[in-house]
Amino acid sequence: MRTALIAGNWKMHTTVSEALTLVDGVLGRITLSDDREVLVCPPFTALHAVGERLRGSGLMLGAQDVHHEAKGAYTGAIAPGMLRDVGCRYVIVGHSERRQIFGEDDAAINRKVRAVLAAGMRPILCVGETITQREAGDAASVVVGQVRAGLADIATTDALVIAYEPVWAIGTGVTATPSDAQQMHAAIRAVLAEWGTAGDAARIRLLYGGSVKPDTIDELMACPDVDGALVGGASLQPEGFARIVQYR
Repeated sequence: MRTALIAGNWKMHTTVSEALTLVDGVLGRITLSDDREVLVCPPFTALHAVGERLRGSGLMLGAQDVHHEAKGAYTGAIAPGMLRDVGCRYVIVGHSERRQIFGEDDAAINRKVRAVLAAGMRPILCVGETITQREAGDAASVVVGQVRAGLADIATTDALVIAYEPVWAIGTGVTATPSDAQQMHAAIRAVLAEWGTAGDAARIRLLYGGSVKPDTIDELMACPDVDGALVGGASLQPEGFARIVQYR
């Protein structure tokens, strides 16, 4: 039985004081239960303060990105150990905005996945196709290729989380249908069975990301291969995020 994971990606939003107000709003509206985990990923500047506020709450802390090296002359970069030190348990890797805006390729993302695992944290590997790729009928091959490249030279582990986030649905208000999500998640799980075994694949959680909203979460979570959600804009609204966390 896979434990559901609902993760809020705050992206480049919130000062430290705004982040604390936001997390207080979330904590005041949710009741955590054993059948799901909840994660928030503030910007780097707010990680320490939010981590302190979350201490003992059961709500987990994650980061939005990481550098693959443990230390060195990498001005502006954040090492895995730095994230672990402030309490991060998860790290988002390969988000489509990192791929498209910052030019990160599959090789760079693979290095980050390996670095996160080596530091004792859980990577959330993001994969997804553009609208051009989907309309050309290449969606599955693109996503499967990203999964294989992201996991290259990595031993099978259920510490891994994969988030399918169709690029055409991120920030657009358009959400993939439950059928779309289930179909792609099933294809991803088939790749994971090649990477390890069917049993290994069955233990790895697959999240859906892309304009997840309170009024779409119930149908998405009813899909057999959807194990949670990577939530963007809706995670900045405590009431809406609480409704997503408390899906039925």
